[in-house]
Amino acid sequence: MTRRAAALVLLAWAAALPCGAAWAQAAPPLEPTSAEAAALDQGRGFVEVTPDPDGASGFIRAGIDIAAPREVVWRVMTDCALAPRISVGLKSCRVLQRDPQGRWDVREHVSRLIPVLPQIRTEFRTDYAPIEGFAYRRTGGDMKVLEGRWRLIVLPGGQVRVISEGRAQAPFVLPGAMARLVLRREAVMALAALKRESLALAAQRVKSGP
Repeated sequence: MTRRAAALVLLAWAAALPCGAAWAQAAPPLEPTSAEAAALDQGRGFVEVTPDPDGASGFIRAGIDIAAPREVVWRVMTDCALAPRISVGLKSCRVLQRDPQGRWDVREHVSRLIPVLPQIRTEFRTDYAPIEGFAYRRTGGDMKVLEGRWRLIVLPGGQVRVISEGRAQAPFVLPGAMARLVLRREAVMALAALKRESLALAAQRVKSGP
């Protein structure tokens, strides 16, 4: 895989994390499989990257449990100012359009995942179900396919279970196994960053008091 190819594969995850498409009304609720739930119950996150059934894109499922209030995790996931701390190589996040009632927005991400390569622009729409989850889809930019959804589930002990699934396709053909390996590695890093930033914000709120 070329360095540019790897960069565009990583962009799929970077763009998908904080933003974009319709809240998937026709799809069943996003739930972990039994194997995924077992991993989460043991304190481990999971990331699975497989070939998409249509053969043209990659299918991503990921999840992690975070010991922070759901509203805190929601803020970290949806705040443009925090996005560069989560997404690999993200240089800027800008809201282009916003529904006055907060039901959706359109954002632009500009990324430079490898210093010697040009910046990459991605534009996508997010539809929100505050503070339960959101769905996203590509509206412009370099990726051929970029869509998916995230759900935040409050567990009995107060932790938040974050579950996601999505599809992504770079603008040219990539060796599938290598692309999935790179995407999985960066997805693991993004989940770890989401957990780290959520715990830090939760601790800051406790320290500040009511």
